[in-house]
Amino acid sequence: MLTKGNGGRVLATYYTRQDCRHHVIPKPWRPLVVGNPLHSSGCYLCCGAHQIAVSPNTVRFHANWVGGDITGMTLGIVGMGRIGYKIAQRAKAFEMKILYHNRHRRPEEEKSVGASYCERLDDLLQQSDYVMLVVNLSPETEKLMGKHEFQMMKPSAMLINISRGLVVDQEALVEALETGQIKAAALDVTYPEPLPRDHPLLKLRNVILTPHMGTATFHARRIMMEDMVQNVIDAINNLPVSYEVIMK
Repeated sequence: MLTKGNGGRVLATYYTRQDCRHHVIPKPWRPLVVGNPLHSSGCYLCCGAHQIAVSPNTVRFHANWVGGDITGMTLGIVGMGRIGYKIAQRAKAFEMKILYHNRHRRPEEEKSVGASYCERLDDLLQQSDYVMLVVNLSPETEKLMGKHEFQMMKPSAMLINISRGLVVDQEALVEALETGQIKAAALDVTYPEPLPRDHPLLKLRNVILTPHMGTATFHARRIMMEDMVQNVIDAINNLPVSYEVIMK
C-alpha cells in the first residue's frame, strides 16, 4: 500500500521482514500472526511427507506402498527460532525425538521440549528421519542444503522446507530425489515462485509442493491487513509504527 502524508510517502506491506530485505525503508513486521499458521503448516507437511514417496495409483502400484511413522521418529529442526520452537512443541506431542541446529544454543527451549543440540549440521542430517528448514534467508543460509548435505541424510529421510526457496540448492535436491539419496521432499517455498511449468520438481512423484501458503488462513491474513492499514494511519499522523523494522 503506497500513500502520501505530511509531504512524504508511506509504503506498507503485510509481508515478513525478510521479504523486504532488499529495501532501505522501515517495514512493519507482524511476527506472531505469521508464525501461528506457519509452524502448523510445517507440521502438516511433515505428516504428509511420510506417505508420498511410495503412494499407489491406478496406473502403477508400488511393491513398497506402506508409509512411515511420525511417532518415535527423529525430527531435525534447522533454525530453532520462534517458529522452530513452536514446531518442536508440536513434535513433542507426536512423541518424536527432536534435534536442532542453530547459531546459538537454546538451553531453556531444549529443556522444555526435550530437544538435543547439534553444533554441526552434518550430525543432525545423519540422524534425522525428517529435516525441517526454518531459517531466515541470508548470505550464510543461501543454498545451505546442497549436494553434500543431501549425501549426509538417510535414504529414508524426508526434507521439509518452510523457510525460503533459496535455502535449498534445487538442482542438488532434484538429483537427490531422483537417485534415492533421500526419500521425499515437502516444499512450501521454491525458487522462483511459481516454478516454471517444465521444472523437474513438478514431475517427481516423491514431492509435495504448496504455493508458499504457510500463512494463508483467514484469521492470520485479516489481522495482517488490519495491522498494515493501522500502520499507514499511524505513519500519516506521525505516530509510532508498530512492528517496524529499520533496514540498514
